Amino acid sequence: MVAPRALTVLLLTGILLTSPAVDRPSSAAECIVLDDFSRGRVGEFPPDWKTRKEEGRPVYSIREEDGRRFLHAESRGLGIQAGREVVWDLGTYPILVWSWRPVEFPKGSDERKSSRNDSAVSVYALFPGSFGTVKSVKYIWSRIVPIGTRLSSSAGSTQVRVLRSGIDQSGQWIEERADVRLDYQKYFGEDQVPKPAGIAVLTDSDDTRSTAQGDYADFRICKP
Repeated sequence: MVAPRALTVLLLTGILLTSPAVDRPSSAAECIVLDDFSRGRVGEFPPDWKTRKEEGRPVYSIREEDGRRFLHAESRGLGIQAGREVVWDLGTYPILVWSWRPVEFPKGSDERKSSRNDSAVSVYALFPGSFGTVKSVKYIWSRIVPIGTRLSSSAGSTQVRVLRSGIDQSGQWIEERADVRLDYQKYFGEDQVPKPAGIAVLTDSDDTRSTAQGDYADFRICKP
């Protein structure tokens, strides 16, 4: 499922006025940590994150495995984003980095079809648009859609890029690096890129009426 614009707008409520700029430098490859889920308690919804509906909170919880903290998502017929408000400078830090692993793909999912548009793991970079609208670049690990496929939803306000495809690496942690600035320019045809207003994740299974599970960890922004 691609979250409707109203959902994303709600996640962004107050971001432009209240979201702190990131200010925690990391020595590794000149990166800044957005969230490594070291805060909060294992088994609970992560602090500083929000969901559109209260029923979405149980979907997402902090877990720990072999000393690594991560956000676990388990969706049973639901499609509700979880997002965190954060602002950063794409001119200095255009690269969004994170790790993810699909645990259970939604049965029969295919993001090209509205009736089966569910994903085990997906990550959003959220941007403020004009007149209170929101734009987003969404990165997905699809069960079946080929890598590099570009999709669109929400009247074009959400641009989707398939970063990874297939079930062979299910259960394995994979680190991804996405040039958010370049992707925004390419997909929206705009040279001037606004500062991102947040990040979000979505593990959903409402369209397929099935179940889906996935994990997210180590969100960072990096210099080229």
